[in-house]
Amino acid sequence: QVQLVESGGGLVQAGGSLRLSCAASESIFSFNTMGWFRQAPGQQRDLVAFIARGGATNYADSVKGRFTISRDNAKNTVYLQMNSLKPEDTAVYYCFADSRNAARYWGQGTQVTVSS
Repeated sequence: QVQLVESGGGLVQAGGSLRLSCAASESIFSFNTMGWFRQAPGQQRDLVAFIARGGATNYADSVKGRFTISRDNAKNTVYLQMNSLKPEDTAVYYCFADSRNAARYWGQGTQVTVSS
């Protein structure tokens, strides 16, 4: 069973930065894609960013230029560096991983709160 363990959430003032981590229980190269969704209260879960096995990245328009997704292959970990945070970035952030057999795995979620 694949496990994704997230860390790095917290409370930060607007304009600040946070870095989220997602550690996988197996090699990240076993996944086609890894990345992050977020869900604010009463809202749907939206894609924030992902990184493909080959290294290509993609971002939601709302975070382009502020967030950066990266990975450390040796640590089986994907990161989301979040800069210039805004109150509207407040949400629970979920790490996900899509396996080669089309299964999607989720982390437990980590709360990010940005105060104005």
